[in-house]
Amino acid sequence: MKLFEELERRRNWNEEERQLLDALERVCRDVIAPNAARYDESEEYPRESMDAIHQLGLNALFVPESYGGAPMRYRLYLRVVQLISAACASTGIIYATTFHGLKSLIDFGTEEQKQRLLPRIAEGGLGALAITEPNAGSDATGMTTRFRPDGDSIVVDGGKVFISNGDVADLILLFGKWSEIDDAKAAISTLIVEKGTPGFSIGRVESKMGHRAAPTVELKFEGARVPRTNLIGNPGDGLNILFACLNKSRPSVAAHALGIATAAFHHMVAYMNERRQSGRRVIDFQGNQFSLADMATDLAMCEAWLDYVAGLVDGGANDIGVESSMAKMRASDLAMRIATEAVQMHGGYGYIRDFPVERLMRDAKITQIWEGTNQVHRQLIGRSFAQK
Repeated sequence: MKLFEELERRRNWNEEERQLLDALERVCRDVIAPNAARYDESEEYPRESMDAIHQLGLNALFVPESYGGAPMRYRLYLRVVQLISAACASTGIIYATTFHGLKSLIDFGTEEQKQRLLPRIAEGGLGALAITEPNAGSDATGMTTRFRPDGDSIVVDGGKVFISNGDVADLILLFGKWSEIDDAKAAISTLIVEKGTPGFSIGRVESKMGHRAAPTVELKFEGARVPRTNLIGNPGDGLNILFACLNKSRPSVAAHALGIATAAFHHMVAYMNERRQSGRRVIDFQGNQFSLADMATDLAMCEAWLDYVAGLVDGGANDIGVESSMAKMRASDLAMRIATEAVQMHGGYGYIRDFPVERLMRDAKITQIWEGTNQVHRQLIGRSFAQK
């Protein structure tokens, strides 16, 4: 593993960043990783793991200082997501989803909104991002959730499905259509919905193939009354906010997928060095070495690309849709490939729950689906080369 140790050393984290990463690595080793299988089996919210994360103050990484945060580089945030996800993918996505849901509030919210809402996130509150509906997945313009202005309130009717953190979030970034705008795209608008809002309830709680400890739920809005002051931007600004949100959340999902890929690779290499077949270690067979070479190379290249995208964000770039799609698509495909190969290299043992690669393979699959299916990302990337 010297290759990846050297890659990490060459990232040149400053002293403050290195101290935080060292502390997180200890928490991952001592708390999060040892509890991952237990929480996966029980499908319980990983309270102990999330408490350990909050004690490190990791939500403060992406909240501005004036609202109670201690902001650091986006590049560091992505590394934090990767480390947590390598220890427990469920815990990783719970943590990352707060960023996905609340970054738009940071970027587009009013001063009053940020002063009122962000401190609770910096203190360890959770966020969620609510876009998907039963008939509106990758095509967000098909959503039917309705925002109707009524004096100082906005009345919300409709529902969302497959919402990560939906039942534990303090704040939910909700997308719907403004009732007074008669255009599928132009009507999309954005609200912050707070926990306990009258008319807002939790519906079905999903039992999933993977990420079984990370809650995924249905949200119901039946005449829910949200203060007009919780509208992000103006009516009809939602589509632009959504695209900007996804440009930052997709590299985060890539980091999450790379965490899964990294964990699967390390477990596979360790097993291949110990397991013997026909008097030889599994790693000594040339064909297996070729497979490792391909996976290690792709993993290193993917990490380098994610660092590049992080550098764009830290440098103030906004038009990074294609770069973000590339990162998300490649990292998630790689996570599924490495996790599948890790199961294969374990033989029959890879198919039973005594070994973590079984869980990692189940966790890897959704990364190819959420935040835009990889088919959609290939279309977005390919379309970018069409001459106008």
